[in-house]
Amino acid sequence: MARKKELAPMTPWVYDLVLWTMSILVDLFFREVHPRGSWRIPRRGPVMFVAAPHANQFVDPLILMRVVRTEAHRRFSILTAAKSMKRKFIGACARAVGCIPVARALDDAKKATGKIYLPDPQNDPTLIRGVGTNFEKEAQVGGLLVLPTVKGSGAASAEIKEIVGAEEIRLKKEFKGPDALRQLTGRTDSDEERKLPDGGQLEASAGFDGSPYKTAPHVDQTKVYDAVFDRLDHGGCVCIFPEGGSHDRTELLPLKAGVAIMALGSLAANPDSGLKIVPCGMNYFHAHKFRSRAVIEFGPPLEVPRELVDMYRNGERREATRQLLEMVYNALVAVTVTSPDYDTLMLIQAVRRLYNPTGKKLPLPMVVELNRRLVAGYTRYKDDARIINLKKSVNEYNKQLWLLGVRDHQVEYAKFSVPKVVFTLIYRVGKLAVLSIGTLPGLILFAPVFIASKIISIKKSREALAASTVKLQGRDVLATWKLLVAMALAPTLYAFYTTLLTYWTYRNRIQGHVPDWVSLWMVVLFGFVFFPAITFAALRVGEIGMDILKSLKPLVLSLNPTSANTLIKLREKRTQLSAEVTDVINTLGPEMFPDFDHVRIVADPFRDGHILEPESPRTPKSPSFHARSASDGVYSFPFRRSQTAGASIGGGSSAHGHLPRNESFGNLANFGLFATRPPSRSRSRSNSQSSGAGGFKGFSTITSKESLDEVSQKIRGAMQERGKERSRRRSEEGGWEFADSGAVTPGSEEGKKEV
Repeated sequence: MARKKELAPMTPWVYDLVLWTMSILVDLFFREVHPRGSWRIPRRGPVMFVAAPHANQFVDPLILMRVVRTEAHRRFSILTAAKSMKRKFIGACARAVGCIPVARALDDAKKATGKIYLPDPQNDPTLIRGVGTNFEKEAQVGGLLVLPTVKGSGAASAEIKEIVGAEEIRLKKEFKGPDALRQLTGRTDSDEERKLPDGGQLEASAGFDGSPYKTAPHVDQTKVYDAVFDRLDHGGCVCIFPEGGSHDRTELLPLKAGVAIMALGSLAANPDSGLKIVPCGMNYFHAHKFRSRAVIEFGPPLEVPRELVDMYRNGERREATRQLLEMVYNALVAVTVTSPDYDTLMLIQAVRRLYNPTGKKLPLPMVVELNRRLVAGYTRYKDDARIINLKKSVNEYNKQLWLLGVRDHQVEYAKFSVPKVVFTLIYRVGKLAVLSIGTLPGLILFAPVFIASKIISIKKSREALAASTVKLQGRDVLATWKLLVAMALAPTLYAFYTTLLTYWTYRNRIQGHVPDWVSLWMVVLFGFVFFPAITFAALRVGEIGMDILKSLKPLVLSLNPTSANTLIKLREKRTQLSAEVTDVINTLGPEMFPDFDHVRIVADPFRDGHILEPESPRTPKSPSFHARSASDGVYSFPFRRSQTAGASIGGGSSAHGHLPRNESFGNLANFGLFATRPPSRSRSRSNSQSSGAGGFKGFSTITSKESLDEVSQKIRGAMQERGKERSRRRSEEGGWEFADSGAVTPGSEEGKKEV
């Protein structure tokens, strides 16, 4: 029997071509993209990739497509909003890679006539009445009633169960939340249980004439489900962002039921398909900024329990969907860093920097894992008196940093002597001047694209924010529009410059500097190579220059007697806070993690009164400290014990009186454009330092074939990582740092680009 026509056909070579083209832009925009746990992706059989948080609109699918294609050699179809598919360029690319269009009711919401209110919110909260409305023409059974957006909480919506008349409607479920109740009653004195302080009957306030509203049509998703089932039945892969849309919040949005319905429906039709759900954590460091970084983490594949499939078949679909959705949500929480609000996230990141007092540069996957554990610990112990006091101290320290205009890792400049500060300042200013020579030409040539992308992305961000019910600032669309504008304007700009160069050559051979044997078509070819190359060089060299520029202010402050004294006090405060943070974590950590010391990520430098300092990479016989991730690779850090009492907690090369490694011209060789040899696989920006086997305890029991397979995978991954490490050591001259892009100042575990 011939296979029926697909809703979203995929052509492999077209998929790979589009992905390769877009990957060039991803490499330019992001400084580092680290996959973590990619060995967990099944190499065959149907797979559903479930990714969150959806913080970068069209960029998220590109990064995930590239990582999965590179690490697991698999392709997948993405469920994409039908609204996005209607855009010319994005729609063409989406159809080329086999995206499945999904219509969303809220995308088609329209303003309706009249106003609505709750006549009896306490006894009959599903009954809605209108004033001047026309429900029979403007609303649909199965559609939505949508209330106006409330800043910070979005817009409430409810599904329509029955249209009683032109001015009366029955909802399937009541509107949730105090904001919706206030909008529909005009009352601000009721609690969440719809009760008044005096115990009286809750009803609309006197003179309240109702709330404006929108209606959204009912959307039939049958074709979408059929396309997903067809792809999975044939052993393919699909990817879904279950939050339903992109956003810029610090926590996950409630997951839509579609992901659970698709998995259960596929297994109900084909129970032996072997479908697995792979959670993917999209962890960004300033997702909307140019040259930011990302860690894409894959969790253990979920197998849908057979009892949930049986429940789904037997008509208990709501309960089966709820349980599977809860499993997916917990799996996503395990591979993402979520916090209740932005202030909490900033607090966690500050504590993480203070918990790394030796100033060593942690690889990005470990930074994500450490953030995740600190969030879990803070959530559990946030009401503890020690945590409350520590939070107050850390917030005061952050405020002092902000008032002084320096970053945490720059506090280390306070220990420099005046001659060293002067020398370092002169050196960096000179280096900045030299780098400017290579940066300014490309910067000037590419300035129209920079300016246009900035203006247009901000405009689109405001439009998206106005149309969204969940966005806070609309930052999730900034990176997308910066890339789209650059893709459209850059080729046009290069063509314009090439045309001018060709015309100049045609008129007077560029003031006689071009020989007559050079034909015009050779000038055209030269222009299309030269202008992109000089722009690319300017971007990469300018990246170093920006890091140096940001490091000048604390050096200048160190020469000012008043501010220098403040820096010294701030450094002493940081030393004290580091000790307090480490002590609290060492006290509470074992209570939360029974194997706390076994899976410790960061060494305790205050233990036994010693400070850990980096061992020379040329002395391999020194004892090593092994930091283990809870779910992934094992990292070895060679350290030696300092015999100097009261040694600096700053660590790094600067602690020994030397300039940081990346504050020299030698780091230019790390870029492919200037390198004298091709970069090894282990130094690739998209290569994971932790994608190998995870650490597991000794004497663990293997009770099933699945356990044996998992252990085998881990052993193979560990052997691969060992081989890569051996190759890296042979190909590199030295240096124990995990990442080599970006300037690293004294005591910096992340370089100038703070998380």
